[in-house]
Parts: sequence; C-alpha cells; structure tokens
Amino acid sequence: MRICVVYDCLFPHTVGGAERWYRSLAERLAGAGHQVTYLTLRQWESGEEPAIPGVNVIAVGPRMQLYAHGRRRIAPPLVFGAGVLWQLLRHGRCYDIVHSSSFPYFSLLAAALVRPLAGYALIVDWLEVWSAEYWREYLGRAGWIGIAVQRRCARVDQRAFCLSELHAARLRDEGLRGEVTVLKGLFSGALEPAEPLAAELCVVFAGRLIPEKNALSVVAAVALAAERVPGLHGIIFGDGPQREAVLASIASLEQPGLVSAPGFVPSEEVHDAIRRACCLLLPSRREGYGLVVVEASAVGTPSIVVREPDNAAVELIEEGVNGLIAPTAAAEDLAAAIVSVVVAGAAMRASTSEWFARNAERLSLERSLEQVLATYASASARA
Repeated sequence: MRICVVYDCLFPHTVGGAERWYRSLAERLAGAGHQVTYLTLRQWESGEEPAIPGVNVIAVGPRMQLYAHGRRRIAPPLVFGAGVLWQLLRHGRCYDIVHSSSFPYFSLLAAALVRPLAGYALIVDWLEVWSAEYWREYLGRAGWIGIAVQRRCARVDQRAFCLSELHAARLRDEGLRGEVTVLKGLFSGALEPAEPLAAELCVVFAGRLIPEKNALSVVAAVALAAERVPGLHGIIFGDGPQREAVLASIASLEQPGLVSAPGFVPSEEVHDAIRRACCLLLPSRREGYGLVVVEASAVGTPSIVVREPDNAAVELIEEGVNGLIAPTAAAEDLAAAIVSVVVAGAAMRASTSEWFARNAERLSLERSLEQVLATYASASARA
C-alpha cells in the first residue's frame, strides 16, 4: 500500500511519545514493504538528511520554534496545515492511506478537505482529546476556539485510533463520525521482562519539562521523602521551558546533591537509571498514554502516577502491583507514595516484573501495528 504519515514532529529531532510512535510506525510499514511518505516540519540542520530507512521524509514547512512559554505556538500548526494541504492537493492521488495525528488539527482538516478529491482513506490518531475545562485553562477566553476546532475534527469522516479508554470515550462524546479503536501497545522492546535489579534509593523522572508534567513537584516530593528515607535522592531527566525553574528549585534545597537535573541525555542512560531506581515518578496531570510506565515495568521498576482527570497513564497501573496512584500531585502525597514503594521493596519489584510478563504482548507495538494494518486494509477497500 501507499501510505502517507502526517505529523509535524520527527524523532529524534524532537522527543516525545507521539514522535516515537510515528517514527516506529513509518519504519515498520516500510520494513513490511509498503511505500511510505512522512510529511513533517523541518527540524534538522540545513544539509542534514532525516534518514528513516525506506521512508520518503518531506518537509512541508520550515524549521520553526514549536513552543513559547511552555505552550504550543499557533504559527507552526497553521504553516504545517497549509503545507499538508498543498502537498495533498498535488500528490494526494498517490496515496491509498493518509494516517494523521489529530493534533495540531489544521493538518487533519487539510487532509479531510482533500480526501473526497484524492480518494484515500483517512486514519487519525487521537493521542489526546482535551476537555472543555482544560481548553479554557490553556487558552483562557479563547478556549472556545480550541473546543470548536477539536469538535470539528472529530466529526470529519475517518477511522480513529486512541491510546486509552479515557480519550476514546471523550472522542465519542465529541460526535465522532466513524469507528474508534483503542490501541493498547506502544512498547517496542523485548517482551520478556528483564531480571529486576536490587533497587537503589533513587527516584527518577523522565519527560519534557513543561507545567503539565509537574517536574517541580518532583523536587519537593523527593526532599520530603528523604526526611523519612535517609540516602534517598532524585534525578530529573529532560529539557523544556521549565528547566530554569527546576534548577532554581533544586538550588533552594538545604541538602546539596539531593536532586540532580542533567537535562537531555542519551536514552540508554535514562533506561539504565530507571532500571536501578526504586521507582519512576510521573506526576503528570495530563498524559495521553504514559509509555515510560510500561518501559519501567519491563525492567521491574514500579511507577507512581497521579489521579487527574486528564491523565490516561493511570490505566497502566495496577494499584500495589506495578506501582501506585497518588491522589494528587502535592508533594506530601507524592512523598508518601515514594516511601510506600521503598517499604514494599523487592516484593513490588517482583510483582511489577510479573505484571509486565502478563501484559507485554497486549502492550507491544507489534500488536498495535497488526491492528493498524488490518484497519488500513478495510478502510482502503471502502475508500
């Protein structure tokens, strides 16, 4: 089949769960013999080629700063949407399938506009469906614009994928036209769990340093937990607009070296730290999936997440088995959860490993790709 993947970011030039999903998707499709094109914004240096084996990567817009003050800028989605529209108007008949992320919306609207002319099937990943409350918080009085655009995107003719039951239910409530399938798996590693290591007294956070990830609460939580667990320390991996605030919070601690923030480091270093840690701390208030929880479980490290209305990562936690769900992201609640995991010790590491062994196939990227390819076949036939 001739497949066009549409997303404005490309791993590893930008890093996140969505970037990794689309890169893996494009690589696996190309490896299976399909003709794959990847439309994106240019994020690489001039003269550099974004090599994905077997995939034709096309930049439909220039290199642009995607974020300002921790929020997505409006200009890049508009530019990307215009670039996708122009590309599909010229070459849309060359594709059997256009597989797009719902966000940042304008590219999806462009693909939906051209679809009747080009005849391809439209597949859409809804990694998140934001609530009206969150839109108003994110955009203030202009929140109604985001609400309206999201609803319009939900109602175009499409086959939809979500990564959680939370967002699948929200998508149906938005008036989805078409079917929605929940993909449970994004994990691309070995399906046999690694032997759990003896835990070090280390708490690890890994993620983009934006307000929604609550990295600042990690600093305060580790400091509180260390009062009850001598020798405990924390590592915050990642970069982003809150990095300076995180470093300032670390500098204000009375105990030097209690928390470190090395920034963006190779994935192997993050993986090794998570495997040795007593727990992964992911206090995000908003997650579309939470792949790092699965990655931690694969090496026997329990995770702590937060029960928030927009946090789908709670669906990956079996309470007391592969981690804990803190009632809030307050430092006191997170610290209490950290202490509980430390007390549980080797028993929770063993149950985490067993949880992964039971769920690995269901959570695998290969299982999701099988579902995607089956959907391609049926959607293309109908188109």
